[in-house]
Amino acid sequence: MRIKVCGMTLPEQVNALDEMGVDFAGFIFYRKSPRYMGQKISPEKMKQIKGRIAKVGVFVNTPYEELMRTVESYRLDMVQLHGDETAFFCERVANYVTVVKAFRISENDPLEWTIRSFHDGCDMFMFDTMGAGYGGTGKKFDWNLLKQVRFDKLFFLSGGIEPGDEEKLKEFEKEEAGKKLFSIDINSRFEISAGVKDMEKVRTFVNKLRNT
Repeated sequence: MRIKVCGMTLPEQVNALDEMGVDFAGFIFYRKSPRYMGQKISPEKMKQIKGRIAKVGVFVNTPYEELMRTVESYRLDMVQLHGDETAFFCERVANYVTVVKAFRISENDPLEWTIRSFHDGCDMFMFDTMGAGYGGTGKKFDWNLLKQVRFDKLFFLSGGIEPGDEEKLKEFEKEEAGKKLFSIDINSRFEISAGVKDMEKVRTFVNKLRNT
């Protein structure tokens, strides 16, 4: 199972994730986020991060030109669009870089209708919990909502994933709703403080998740 650790602000921790075999590191470019990394990791420092770990930039309603400049200067491998971006905007960005469109879902949202217009213009989806603002809430996402809809798109599963969820995630992956699960996304439940991960928690989680 692939793993993405989001909200990274320390290059040395990204390097440690790479050594663990984590697949994706997420960097938040949303200035209102407590995990905003713009003043913590410069483009030069980002380019010094080596290894196979893929770099994912998280954006919220960022103007197209600014987003593309950031992708280029930080050499991002993927972008995660976590705001109110339109399907046309996603498709335009996807012409140049892999796009993951995030959806903040509540129990009463018509999920199938919400994602329909984005199907052709995005490479992958992400499902997260609805909150008061943009970005991660740390609240648990109800995975059962995905059992009620059919879609043919790879997706990231986010929303309050925490230590102890390993067996539940393995079981979900085996279910019909989990067949398109591309990666899970962890963040705030594995932190010492905003943007600083508890690396032992992450390591234990990774080992348990991948121990079959």
